[in-house]
Amino acid sequence: MAVERIGPPSVAGEREMLRAFLDYHRATLALKCEGLSDEELRRRSMPPSTLSLLGLVRHMAEVERTWFRRVIGGEDVPLVWSEEGDYQAAYDASGSTGAEAFAAWQAEVEHSRRIERAAESLDVTAYQPRWDEEVSLRLVMLHMMHEYARHNGHADFLREGVDGTVGV
Repeated sequence: MAVERIGPPSVAGEREMLRAFLDYHRATLALKCEGLSDEELRRRSMPPSTLSLLGLVRHMAEVERTWFRRVIGGEDVPLVWSEEGDYQAAYDASGSTGAEAFAAWQAEVEHSRRIERAAESLDVTAYQPRWDEEVSLRLVMLHMMHEYARHNGHADFLREGVDGTVGV
């Protein structure tokens, strides 16, 4: 699968700009994983960390599901990899394949896009139980960019450790 990453526009309305930057960060994560085998995707950073590129993809599927489907969409769905609500379970990619993880992540991204596009405005709010407060769609989109940017930094180091590839 070839990953297409389109740079965000230099001038756009707020919603279009947020949407474009979020998609840019999503594509960056996919690019960091492109061309690697399941074994390479599962390769851990360094002991005692269990962090891997595949674990990051699984984690971001959980993050997409939680913020868009569970919070903004109000869906009563369990986490992808933990019926008990353990967010750390996604990081353990030891029994996972790239195909499985990317299919779950891409499905959650599509749900997220659908929910965002259906929302009347960025001012739509929903209750976030872990924070015990109302949050806006605007905050969710900004938070998602923060999550991806932080984890894409991890992905930079993980990819370099796998095959020496840097940049992207």
